[in-house]
This record gives sequence, C-alpha cells and structure tokens, in this order.
Amino acid sequence: MLQAAARRSPSVAKPRLLIAGATGALGNEVLRRLVGSDGYGSTQVLAREPIRDGLRGVQTRVVPSDDPADWPAAAADVAVVLFDPPRLFYDRERALWTPTPEQLVALARWLRAGDVRTLAVVLPHAPGRLPEALKRGLATLDEQAVAALGFDRFLLLRSAQAPGAVRHPHVPARLAHWMLGVFQYMIPSSEQPPRASKVAQLLAASLRHAPPGIHVAAPELVWQASQGDTEAIARDWLR
Repeated sequence: MLQAAARRSPSVAKPRLLIAGATGALGNEVLRRLVGSDGYGSTQVLAREPIRDGLRGVQTRVVPSDDPADWPAAAADVAVVLFDPPRLFYDRERALWTPTPEQLVALARWLRAGDVRTLAVVLPHAPGRLPEALKRGLATLDEQAVAALGFDRFLLLRSAQAPGAVRHPHVPARLAHWMLGVFQYMIPSSEQPPRASKVAQLLAASLRHAPPGIHVAAPELVWQASQGDTEAIARDWLR
C-alpha cells in the first residue's frame, strides 16, 4: 500500500498551440488569453520576419514564403487561424504573418500534414472595419474543403452580430433610424457590438469543451456569448 501511495500518476503533456494571424485587436486578445490560460505547453506564432518574443512561452515561427505548400512541416496539436489585418502602428504586428481567406485551404492542409488535430477558425468580430477585399474573401471561404481534411475537431466561429436586425424599406423610416443612431452612446451595453476580449473568451472556452467533430458557431451565438455567460453558452452549444 505504501508503494501504491508513493507512486505518482504519469504526467500528461500539454498540447502545443500554433496561431496564424495574431494581429489586430482580436488576435492580440486571443494570444493573451490562450497563452495566459496555462493550458498549452508551448505557443508558436507565424511571422514574416524574426521578432523579439514579448510573452513568456511564445515563440515566433518565420515562414519562408506566402505559400504554405512551401513551408517545412508544423509541430503542433492545436491551431487557431484569424484574419484581422495588422494594426500598422504596431511594429510587432507588421512583422507577423496573417493569412488571407484565399490561403485558408492551403494553410489547413499544411497544419493537417503537421499532425494538428484541432483547428479553430475565427472570423473577424467587427467585419465592418475590414478592407473591402478582405470582406469579399471571407464570403468565399471554402469551409467544406477544410472540414473534409480530417481534423479531429474543427471549430468555426462566424462574425458576430446581434440577432434580428431590422431593415427599413422606406426612406422616412431609414432617416429616423439614422437620426436615432446619433444617440448610440446611450444604448445599454447588452446591445452593443461584441468586444474582441469576449470573442477570445468564447474561443478559449470552446477549445476546452469541444468534443470531436465539426462545430460551427452562428453569428447570433457568438453575439449572445459576448453579452452573457460565455462559459455557460459555450458548454450548452457544444453539449
């Protein structure tokens, strides 16, 4: 009995994380939350050029080109892909590699070839702020091709929006709606667009609770999760 009590349970290695597109407000929040969760053994961030790592446990992986088919194999278990463009006044973000929507399938193939088992794709939480070219690209994402690559878990978080947006067909109604928009600062926080930190919180919770399979969060669910109990909503969605 003493020998059994003294025996230690075998240590379980934490999964290795890789992030593509750790830029913009959303990318910064995702990186901060996932690295700070202590749920991953190591974190790699794709970059165009070497940069000094500012977070403990985070390493940059410099890609040799813009074509993932040319890259050496990845070494990760979980991958997160984001599309927010870098904020140009952040030197660190300008050095990071951010995928375009057209590169998603090639990037997913590279990740799958590197034995990544869990892939999470997060669309921008505020698509209205994106360049038109990027918004058009997001509308043509080949999600089915990515899902067919054989990941154990594939999570897709769509752009968040409030449910039931009203469209006014008549000019007077549209004018009144616009005039009321002047008082937008008086709208309660429960009706405001989601913050990047809340979307990052939903992603972290989803990665913890998602069972094997394909899981797609509709825009309304992402919005609701950003306004309420994110952890509970993620558990109910993935139950």
